[in-house]
Amino acid sequence: MVCEMFPVGSRNFRLPGLGSYLQTAAAHGDFVAVTWGLLTMVLIIVITDQLLWRPLIAWSDKFKFETVESSDRVTSPVLDALRNSSVVGIINRYTFRPIAERFYIEMAARRKRRKAKPVSGEPRKGWTAAYFIAAMVVVVGIAAFHALLLLKGMHRAEFLHLLAGAGLTLARVNAALLIGSLWTIPVGVAIGFNPRLSHIAQPVAQIAASFPATALFPLILVALMRIGVGLGFGSVVLMLLAAQWYILFNVIAGAQAIPSELREVAALFRFQDVQRWTTVILPGIFPFLITGLITASGGAWNASIVAEYFQLKGRALSTLGLGAQISTASDQANYPVLLAATMIMALMVVTINRLVWRPLYHLAETRYRLE
Repeated sequence: MVCEMFPVGSRNFRLPGLGSYLQTAAAHGDFVAVTWGLLTMVLIIVITDQLLWRPLIAWSDKFKFETVESSDRVTSPVLDALRNSSVVGIINRYTFRPIAERFYIEMAARRKRRKAKPVSGEPRKGWTAAYFIAAMVVVVGIAAFHALLLLKGMHRAEFLHLLAGAGLTLARVNAALLIGSLWTIPVGVAIGFNPRLSHIAQPVAQIAASFPATALFPLILVALMRIGVGLGFGSVVLMLLAAQWYILFNVIAGAQAIPSELREVAALFRFQDVQRWTTVILPGIFPFLITGLITASGGAWNASIVAEYFQLKGRALSTLGLGAQISTASDQANYPVLLAATMIMALMVVTINRLVWRPLYHLAETRYRLE
């Protein structure tokens, strides 16, 4: 939705597509058009799921390393129809199979010819790599020089304003992760432990997660404005929409990966709920939870650029934050502020990854790995 339509200064880049259609309808306050666009998107997601992803998931069962066939197999009428189709079998026999055989024969012949040739090109490869590295160093040096020229014109007050916005955006990202964890962890564990609930809830959650969060922003913003909630808190809700599904699906995968023997031992020793969570569930899902939180954090940072600055009914809604500063600088073609804000966001994300997520990943690998 964002990539198909965005302004840079006086220029407005727009591509025909559902994303630009929804964004244009939201900017003009045409919620009937927004509703039709959302219904079209839901239809596309459901059709894609049934015609593409569900057949692929059902087909992937043949690659599982299991000695006993699982009783909870995913079925796909489309895959069954393709497997039983004589037309597809004829096409495969006379088209794809001969092409694949010729490809593998050609690859084997090339490998034999390479082995037969004497090794004489290694110095040339070394020089090629050196030339490539030198060219990259020159390009990066020129880019850094121009970046310094851009940043040279910025005042100290603008840097301080960017740092204040960065702190507020960081607080909103962490708030979205916390709120998302509070509901996704218990719900994800419940879905992962209960196959019957998983059959019902997982398809619904997959379709909801496939829905772009930015497409719902106009409706949510109008609802928040009607109850008197400003964009300062509303942006947290919008970031939550973009981040929560990463946590949920990783928690579901972690709960399903906990061996049933551990759960049976916990039931045998009559663990209380707190003991079961602290001894079995949380340690078991910890590596998956960290993965979900990292990807959710990235989703929240990306969403901040739209969540903190949004065009609605012909006017721009914004709150103080790094995402809003990036969007405003892009609209005004203020390239020094745009560059500085982007660099601050990148440095913050890399620093958090180094100081927070990497130690937690190391803890998950060394202490909470199920082997």
